[in-house]
Amino acid sequence: MEGRAKNFFIVSEKDVKSGKTTDVYFKKTVEILQKAKCSKQVRAEVRASSLPENYSWAVLSGIEEVICLFSNLRANIQILPEGTIFKEEIPVLEIVGEYAEFAMLETAILGLLCQSSGIATKAARCRVAAGNKTILSLGARRMHPIIAPMIDRSAFIGGCDGVSTIKSAEILQEKPQGTIPHSLILILGSQEEAFRLFHETEPSTIKRIVPIDTLGDEKFEAIKAAQTLGNDLFAVWLDTPDSRRGDFKRIIEEVRWELNLRDFNNIKIFVSGGLDEYSIQRLGSVVDGYGVGTALSNAPVINFSMDIVEINGIPIAKRGKMSGSKAVYRCTNCYQIKVVSRKNDLLPSCSCNGRLQQLFLPIMTDGRLERQLPSPQDIRTYVLRQLENMKLKL
Repeated sequence: MEGRAKNFFIVSEKDVKSGKTTDVYFKKTVEILQKAKCSKQVRAEVRASSLPENYSWAVLSGIEEVICLFSNLRANIQILPEGTIFKEEIPVLEIVGEYAEFAMLETAILGLLCQSSGIATKAARCRVAAGNKTILSLGARRMHPIIAPMIDRSAFIGGCDGVSTIKSAEILQEKPQGTIPHSLILILGSQEEAFRLFHETEPSTIKRIVPIDTLGDEKFEAIKAAQTLGNDLFAVWLDTPDSRRGDFKRIIEEVRWELNLRDFNNIKIFVSGGLDEYSIQRLGSVVDGYGVGTALSNAPVINFSMDIVEINGIPIAKRGKMSGSKAVYRCTNCYQIKVVSRKNDLLPSCSCNGRLQQLFLPIMTDGRLERQLPSPQDIRTYVLRQLENMKLKL
C-alpha cells in the first residue's frame, strides 16, 4: 500500500563503514584535503573529559565493534582492553594513520563507544548495588529492536547475569532468561493453569519463575504459585504497576513472610519495574533478583570525544587538550590510573607502592588484528574483578 513504510529506518553495516552515517563536515574536510593534495599522518585519541551525573568511574564497552569498523583500513590502533574501568581524561583508544583514511568514521566510532559504555557502566553500577544477587537485562523493549544485541551485550559484560531476548542470548552463547507474561495468565483465565502449563511445557533446565501480580493480591498469588508448583518453583516475580504499589518494599516483605510461614523458604523473590542502582540498594534486604530495563537501555551515554594529538610525529592539539602520544598505566593494588607521555623514559610510580601495569595495548596494525578478542564472558569476568575495588556515589 502506498504511503506505508516498506523498511525499517536503519542503515546497513556497509553504510556505516563507508561513512554514510557521519556528520557532513567530515565529508567536506576529506574533500578539501584531497583537493589540496594534503596527506598527513595523524595520531588521534578518544577520551571522556567528564562522566555523567555523579559517576566517579565508567566501564569501557564497544571496542569490538570499533575494531570491526576498522577492518581492512590502513591504521594502527591501541586500546584499553574492553571492560576496563576508567575515569575522566583517560585515553581509551588511539588511532594512527592518514587522516583522510578514517576521518569519515569519527561519528560512528564515538557512537559505538558512547552508548555501549553508558549501558555497561549502568549495569556495573547496578551490579555493585546488588552485590551477588541476580540481575537480568530487560532493556531491549525500550529501544529500537535492531540494537537489542548491543544493549544486552553491553549490559552482560557490565555485570548482568543474563538477558531476556532470544537473539541477544544466541550471540552471547547464553540461554535467554525471564518469566511468563501476564498475557498468558489473562488468556488462560487462571494463574494456577498458567503456572501448571508453563511447568509441563518447558524443559527442566528452564527455571520456573512466575509473575504474582496479574489478577490479585501479590501475597495470595505467591501462595497459589508455591502450592501449584511446590519445590519446582524457583522464584516469584513482582512487576507491580506504580498505581498499585503503595509501599513496594512492604509488599515484598509480606510475600516473603507468607511463603516462609508455609515452609517455602527456598522460593526466591524477583522484582522489576523502573529499577536502577538506587532502588536496587533500597530493596536489597528483601529481594533475591532484579530485572532492569529502562535504566540500562536509556543509560546516560559516556561523552567521548576524538581529537588529533599529533601530526606527522609533531605533538599538537586544540586548546583544552593534551598533545602527544601517551601511555596508560594502572596500579594492580589500588587501581589508580596514571597517564604519561611516551617520551618520558621514567616509569611512573604509585603512592601505594603497588606494581603498575601498562593498559594501552596495540590491537590493530595496518587493519590487521594483532591478537584474539576476548569473549563476552571473559570481559564480564574482567569487569567483575575490577568492581571488587569500586564503590558507588549514591
